Amino acid sequence: MSELVSTRIRNTAGKLGLPHLAETIREYTRRADEGKMGYLDFLDLVLSEELAVRYDRRFRQGLRLSKLPHHKTLDEYDFSFQPDLDPRKVKDLATLSFVEGKANAALLGPPGVGKTHIAVALVVAACRAGYSIYFTSLDDMVRNLKAAENAGRLTNKLGTYLRPGVLVVDEVGYQPLERAEANLVFQAISKRYEKGSIILTSNKTFSKAHMFRRTRARRCRNITGSSCGSPGIRRRRCLG
Repeated sequence: MSELVSTRIRNTAGKLGLPHLAETIREYTRRADEGKMGYLDFLDLVLSEELAVRYDRRFRQGLRLSKLPHHKTLDEYDFSFQPDLDPRKVKDLATLSFVEGKANAALLGPPGVGKTHIAVALVVAACRAGYSIYFTSLDDMVRNLKAAENAGRLTNKLGTYLRPGVLVVDEVGYQPLERAEANLVFQAISKRYEKGSIILTSNKTFSKAHMFRRTRARRCRNITGSSCGSPGIRRRRCLG
């Protein structure tokens, strides 16, 4: 490939928003020469590589904006630490079928058993699958909504919790909420109903996580391995 053509391709790729192609065109042509690729095979190589780069860039951007406390995966979770927890059922959640169905998942159990780790792992998987994600503790959610309401920006702030395809609400029930605080949170939760998924973690049963009792918990995992859920909770399966 002549230097003139190479330069023209790099410039065109830059204008098309394909910086990776602009940087690696010589690597692509080297691989094409070594593999004696035909025109269509070469085009398939370039497009496949560019799509992979774009997906990876989107994934990393999604993680950066998600407010996740870490980016742990299920492979890093020590299931031997919780022998009553069936790994197959947790990995079933990782198929993201509940996200596809815009349903919710609840991870219930006492502090220190890995609920947040599993919740984070699920949304990292969701982000890689192309879903927008956001993480918040319930305490931070309440504080932000109250500040926005006082500043006359409640509708705008609610959008932070309504836009993501998957919202994690961590540490539900650790601190009691006043009625006005619960009403603010319920506005966000109720508006998400069947429009996006929620993954919540709590050390309480649903009967005590008041603002979530009417949400549809399609998947419920009790980290202690005992039964979970309560009368009135509409659910397809309780993973206990």
